[in-house]
Amino acid sequence: MNQIVLVTGPARSGKSEWAEALAIQSDKLVVYIATASRDPADQEWLQRIQQHQQRRPPDWVTLEVSEQLSDTLAQMPPNTCVLVDSLGTWVANLLSEEEAMWEKTVEEFLETVQLVAADMIFVAEETGWGVIPAYPMGRTFRDRLGRLVRHLGTICEPVYLVTGGHVLNLSLLGSPLSVDRGLGKGERGKGNNYDDQ
Repeated sequence: MNQIVLVTGPARSGKSEWAEALAIQSDKLVVYIATASRDPADQEWLQRIQQHQQRRPPDWVTLEVSEQLSDTLAQMPPNTCVLVDSLGTWVANLLSEEEAMWEKTVEEFLETVQLVAADMIFVAEETGWGVIPAYPMGRTFRDRLGRLVRHLGTICEPVYLVTGGHVLNLSLLGSPLSVDRGLGKGERGKGNNYDDQ
């Protein structure tokens, strides 16, 4: 059975480096899916992308996928390790979707993850530990990403939290929160509604 890994944590915590180390340890062909879009006018953002590129082994295959993540994952062959960095950027790219469409996008994503034969490592940001955003778009982003990570975490093994210079294996330290998405299509699917808080 393929392995589905979630690596989450706050900004600049080292979560991407940990995910990359896990991908190297897989001893498989690594397909790196970058969800960030390049903006030529944002030099600081381009420097961040370049830093990530320089850290990656030269034999990794890199795909830039800003929106069509489920379709891309569905095409991944067995015997590969797919590293998606990051889910927060993917959520931000799709913030303009109406709520009903977003829920459909998430359901398709979660179902696809359970069907892909390749190993997968997802990097996600933790955004809900601070002050509630003062503007609606910020609250929408925080809520959507938080729910996505919560539900993805129920089908991942292991789940890592990277914070304070340490890596914590939450699958060993904690107990999974029972959720029911009504997927019913995969062995890893566990119950709860995506709209639950």
